[in-house]
Amino acid sequence: MSTTAGASLRPLAQSLKALTLRPIQRRAVTDYASLRDNLPRKVGMFGQKKVFHSPQADEPRRHIKIHAPLPAPASKTPIESLTSLQLATLDPTGAKQKMFSRHNPDSVKVGDILQVRRKNGEQPFAGVVINIRRRGVDSAFLLRGQVTRIGVEVWFKLYSPLIEGIDLVQRTEKRKRRAKLFYLRKPEHDFGSVANIVGQYMRQRAILRGEGPKNGQQGQRGGKTGKKGGKKN
Repeated sequence: MSTTAGASLRPLAQSLKALTLRPIQRRAVTDYASLRDNLPRKVGMFGQKKVFHSPQADEPRRHIKIHAPLPAPASKTPIESLTSLQLATLDPTGAKQKMFSRHNPDSVKVGDILQVRRKNGEQPFAGVVINIRRRGVDSAFLLRGQVTRIGVEVWFKLYSPLIEGIDLVQRTEKRKRRAKLFYLRKPEHDFGSVANIVGQYMRQRAILRGEGPKNGQQGQRGGKTGKKGGKKN
């Protein structure tokens, strides 16, 4: 029994020896205040007296030109002011803007027939307005017509400098309930060719402007027909 008890107490004695207090060793206290002046400025500490000497310090410094700040815009909405300035340049009379304005009761609406004349010498294109996009300078409208019995749709920029003029050929009979007449693409709703309507409009406009056949020419033609009739009789 005694031998077994002594064997069990040995690890306990070894653990007690390990727990014995050791004397505290005095450490040297570093005075960081005295070392602050000796540290380079690159370390990032504040209150440095000595300046870190860079190898590029001897080179001449570049003089960067500082420009004055841009003046503040006169209006609080610069985009709207820029849009109005561009519209005044592209449409000085304001006729196109009034022609497609929502506040104008006589403006162009979907379902109307328009004819667009271009400056590049191409043949004027006429068709039904099936869509109007009002986006300031980027305003445009979509016309649907027929070329060689084939349905053709063309987007035209309203303020494009390539457009010579826009003629309102015929107004729709009643106001459409839709803003986009895409159902006209179906064969059962297709408007067809507008060549006859445009031809009649051009003849009426020529008569109102006095560009039709003169009265003397009509009388001469009538006299010639009368003579021919007299000979036949």
